[in-house]
Amino acid sequence: MKVIGLLGGMSWESSAEYYRLVNERVREFRGGYHSAHTVLYSVDFAEIEAMQAEGRWDDAGRELNRAARGLEAAGADFVVLCTNTMHKVAEQLTDGLGIPLLHLADTTAAAIKAENVKRAGLLGTGFTMAQPFYRERLAAHGLDVLVPNEEDRETVHRIIYDELVHGVVTDESRERYREIIARIVDAGADGVIYGCTEIELLVGPEDSPVPTFPTTRLHAEAAVDYALGKASLPSAPAR
Repeated sequence: MKVIGLLGGMSWESSAEYYRLVNERVREFRGGYHSAHTVLYSVDFAEIEAMQAEGRWDDAGRELNRAARGLEAAGADFVVLCTNTMHKVAEQLTDGLGIPLLHLADTTAAAIKAENVKRAGLLGTGFTMAQPFYRERLAAHGLDVLVPNEEDRETVHRIIYDELVHGVVTDESRERYREIIARIVDAGADGVIYGCTEIELLVGPEDSPVPTFPTTRLHAEAAVDYALGKASLPSAPAR
C-alpha cells in the first residue's frame, strides 16, 4: 500500500473528513483491522486564509510547497491537497517535488464524465467559483461549467467561511444552498459539483434534483484506489 500524504488544515473540519473517508475506503476493500498508511501535514488555516484574503497567492504556494516537501520527507508516496481552493497554487506546490499530486479537479472531472454529465454547476469558495484556475481545468476535460450569480456566490462563500470551516451547520444555511442549487439547475446544469471540501458537511445528494459530485469523497476514494494499486492517477488534461 502506498503512503497517502494528506496536506490539510484548510480547514481541519474537512481534513478530518478526508482521514475518515480514506480509512473507511481501505476497510471496505481489505476488511478486518486494516486502515490506510497516511502522513498528515496540517497547516494553520488562519495564516492561509490571510494570504487568500490579501491575494498573496505566491506566499501561499511557497508555504504549501514547503508542507508538501515535508510530506515527501516523511515517506508519503503522493500528495492529496485537502482543499479545492488551494489547487490554485498546485503548480507552485509541486515545484521540485519528487512525488506526484493527485489533483482534485482531475478526479472530479473523471467522475462527472463517468456519469455522462456535460454541464455541471460549481459551488465553492468565491475564489474557486470566480477565478479561472478550477473551471479551466474542468473545461480542459471537455466539461461545461456554470457558476451561480454574484449574489448567490457571495452567499455560498459566506456560509463556508463564517460557518462550515468552524463546524457550524444550520438548517437555514442548508435551505439557502438548496435554493442556489435549484437556480443553477434551472440555468441548465445537469449535475452539481460540491467544490469545497466543507460543503459536504451541509448538503448531500438529497439536496439536489440532479446528480451531485462531492469532491472530498471523490478525492479520498481516488487516493485509496491509487494507494492500493486499483487505479492509476487520473490523467491531467492535454495542454
